[in-house]
Amino acid sequence: MTRIPAQPVLVTGATGRIGRAVVDRLLDAGVPVRALTRRPEAAATLPPGVEVVTGDLTAPASLDEAARGAGAVFLLWTAPPTTAEAVVERLAARTRRVVLLSSPHRTPHPFFRQPNPMAAFHAELERLVAATGVESTVIRPGMFASNAVAWWAPSLRAGDAVRWPYGAAETAPVDDRDVADVAARTLYEDGHAGGDYVLTGAESLTQTAQVEVIGEVLGRPVRFEEMTPQEFRRQSRGQAPGPVIEMLLAAWNAAVGRPAHVSSAVSDVLGVPPRSFRRWAADHAAAFARGAASAP
Repeated sequence: MTRIPAQPVLVTGATGRIGRAVVDRLLDAGVPVRALTRRPEAAATLPPGVEVVTGDLTAPASLDEAARGAGAVFLLWTAPPTTAEAVVERLAARTRRVVLLSSPHRTPHPFFRQPNPMAAFHAELERLVAATGVESTVIRPGMFASNAVAWWAPSLRAGDAVRWPYGAAETAPVDDRDVADVAARTLYEDGHAGGDYVLTGAESLTQTAQVEVIGEVLGRPVRFEEMTPQEFRRQSRGQAPGPVIEMLLAAWNAAVGRPAHVSSAVSDVLGVPPRSFRRWAADHAAAFARGAASAP
C-alpha cells in the first residue's frame, strides 16, 4: 500500500468517541487534520495542530470551505437525515475520497437482520455516496465493546450483579480503537477504494461471558442475572427511543445459541489481530470499579 498525498483529512464528528480517536490516529501518522464542529468551543480539547473548521451537517453550504482542498473526508453522520443528499454531493465535489462509518446491515447473520431505522438510513447514505462516483470506503463496525460501559458499568459500580436480558446472546464486540485504526488507515493509504469492511472482535462471546470477563479483570466475582424483555422495556423507558429498544431485543433474541459473526477485516487492513474483549475490559476497568462516580 502507498500513502496518498498529504492533503488534510476532514473529520466529521471529531469531538465524539470514534471521531476523536480517528483524529488522534491521523495525527500519529503525520496526516494534517481538519476537525468539523458546529461550535468551535467544543473543539477545545482537540490536540494542538488540528485545524478546527465550523460547519453543520444540517446546513450543507457551511461545508464548502471545510471540504475544499481536503484529500479525504471521514463521514460520521450525526444529524437528522434530511440534508444527507446535499451534504454528500458537496463533499464529493470537493474531495477525492469519502470514508463512511455505517453498520453491518448487509451481513447475513440474524443479529444484523432485525428491523432497524438507523440501518435503513445507512443504506440510503451509502447509495448517495456511491451515486456521486467519488472514491469511497465503507466501515461497518458491529457491536461496540464500549457499549458495556453504558449498559453495565452503573450496576457494577454499585454492586456485583448485572441484570440484563438474553445472557445467552452471542456477539463479537469490537474495540473502538480498532475501528478508529481501520478508518484512519483507509483515509491516508491507497488500496481501499471500494472497500467494504465489517469490523468485529476476534471471538464470539455470550453477554454472560462478557460480564464475567469484566469481573475477572476487576478481580471480583460478578453475576449476570437474567431480565425479561418486558422488564428491560420498562427500565429503558425514556433512556432510548422505543424502536432502538425493540431492535436490540430482537437482535439479542436472534443471537441466542448462535455464534456471532466474526470477520477478519481488522487483521486484513491493519496486519494485526483485533484487540480482545478482555484487553478492552482491562484497559477500561476504572469505568466499572466499585464506587467510581462515572465512566472515564
